Amino acid sequence: MKQVQLRPTERIDDLLTYDLKIIQSDEVFSFSLDAVLLGRFCSVAPKGRMIDLCTGNGVVPLLLTTRTRAEIWGVEIQERLADMAVRNAEINGLEERLHMLQGDLKTIHETLGHGQFDVVTVNPPYLPVPNGEQNANEHFAAARHEIYCNLEDVIAASAKLVKAGGKVAMVHRATRLIDICCLMRQYRLEPKRIRYVHARAGEEAMMVLIEGMKDGKPEIRTLPPLIVYDDNQEYCKELKEIYYGGKSSLEFS
Repeated sequence: MKQVQLRPTERIDDLLTYDLKIIQSDEVFSFSLDAVLLGRFCSVAPKGRMIDLCTGNGVVPLLLTTRTRAEIWGVEIQERLADMAVRNAEINGLEERLHMLQGDLKTIHETLGHGQFDVVTVNPPYLPVPNGEQNANEHFAAARHEIYCNLEDVIAASAKLVKAGGKVAMVHRATRLIDICCLMRQYRLEPKRIRYVHARAGEEAMMVLIEGMKDGKPEIRTLPPLIVYDDNQEYCKELKEIYYGGKSSLEFS
C-alpha cells in the first residue's frame, strides 16, 4: 500500500476483497452495499474504457479493477470526494488505470467526448430534493438527494458517453424502475438485464440493478432475486462470496 496524506477525520478501511484499501471519513457519505452490488453486476469491458458517474470516493472503479484490465474513469462533482477518489487510486497503486475527475456529469462529455466508453456505471442519488429541511451535512444531502442531478440528467449523460452497443448499468430504488426504463428508452438505452434486491425473503424489493444497451434490440432478462439476509440474519452465501472475492451469479460479462 502506498503512503498518502490523510485529511483530518479520514481513515483507511479494508475493502476485504483483493486486499483493496479505501479512504473514508464519517464527515462524508461512505460507500454502501449498493455500490458493491453495482460493481459486481455490471458488464465489463475486458480492456477498453469504462466510466463511473457519481463515483463518490471511487469505490466502484476500485472494485471494477478486480474484474477487468480496462482503463476506468470516475466522475464526482464534490471536490472533497473527488480528492478522496484520487488518493484511493494512489494508495492501491492504481493511478495509471484509474482516472478520477472532479466534474459535472451533465457536461463531462464536453471534456471526455461522445460515445467514448464501452461501459458506464452509476449509483446516483435516489431521493428528490425535499421541500422542507434537508440534511445539514452538504455531503450527505448530495449523496441522498437529487441536488446536483436528477434521474433524467444521469441517464442522458450516460447515453452521451457510451458507444453504440455499449452498456449502462445502474443501481437505484426499486420503486423508480418504471421511470428508469422509460427514460432509458427515451435516450436509446434498451433495458437488457434486471435484478431485484430484497433485504429478506418474503419482503418487497428495496433496490433494483438494471443494465441497458445503447441502440440495443428490445428484450430483457429478469435474473433471480438477491436476498441479502438469510434466516440467521447474516449475509447470504452469495454476498459473502462477493465481499471476499469469490465468483457470484451477479457477474455477467
